[in-house]
Formats: sequence, structure tokens, C-alpha cells
Amino acid sequence: MKAQSKAQQQAAGAALSAKRGETKVSDLQGASKEMYDSMSEAELEEMASTDHDDLPNEA
Repeated sequence: MKAQSKAQQQAAGAALSAKRGETKVSDLQGASKEMYDSMSEAELEEMASTDHDDLPNEA
């Protein structure tokens, strides 16, 4: 699943960082918190790695 916007790609990156233990889960807010709770590390990695050059800022 690819990100549909830059905001979604960034939220996935934040959630992925928390999944990997690089940042605190308590630091997550909004969409990144929901993604952390509902998506696997592999799903987050795929979404976070989406090339964001051609994506809109928000969906």
C-alpha cells in the first residue's frame, strides 16, 4: 500500500520509527498513532518508503 499524500507518508514514517523502538510511542499523535496500532512494520515500511515527490501535501 503506497501513501496517498506527503502527510500520510510522514505519519507512516513516525509510526514505523516507534514500531522499531527508535522513538517513544507516547510521542505519536493522530494518524501516526492510529497507524502504529493498526499496521504491521512491513506495511508501515512500504507506506513510508513511497516516493513523495509527486504526492500532494494532504489527501
